[in-house]
Amino acid sequence: MQIGWRNYIVSTPDVLRGKPRIKGTRIPVSLILGYLAAGKNADEIIEEFPDLAKKQISACLSYARELSEFEVAV
Repeated sequence: MQIGWRNYIVSTPDVLRGKPRIKGTRIPVSLILGYLAAGKNADEIIEEFPDLAKKQISACLSYARELSEFEVAV
């Protein structure tokens, strides 16, 4: 099931210079994606960041998937 990432990810200019982050935290989406790319699973990430939930981690993947579908004219 697809997670609606907009419920979990925000970007505001006054926090982390506008980088997308987990709502209610200062944890950037790029950090979570980096952990996933390094082979960490959701449980391992939650060990590092106990305030996170699996839905938030899934939202990061949904966000990345949607960004990857963005078409740029070259």
